[in-house]
Amino acid sequence: MKDKKVYKIIFMQLGEVYEVFTNKIYQSDMYGFVEVEDYIFNKDKQLVLDPSSEKLKKEFAKVERSYIPINAIVRIDEVKESGEAKIKNTKGQVSPFPLNIPPLNKKD
Repeated sequence: MKDKKVYKIIFMQLGEVYEVFTNKIYQSDMYGFVEVEDYIFNKDKQLVLDPSSEKLKKEFAKVERSYIPINAIVRIDEVKESGEAKIKNTKGQVSPFPLNIPPLNKKD
């Protein structure tokens, strides 16, 4: 049987960087969005619980599918196994790609 693919998705959400793991990710029919399904969270494998991981578990507990704007995505990796989901506070170190870039005014 073929191994199930696991993806690590890093994206911006309200000034924080979310790092989550999922089994399904694909381009959405809604223009400019990526669909994410089947989130993976480690089931209490660690003795020390990370508060950001617990926050993510609660936030995505009843979510069937997420639509993430393409400009919010920092990186998507296909990985061999899932890791611990986490939230990182960037403190201005990472900024989203600008959407509306004004054209350069050419002087003839």
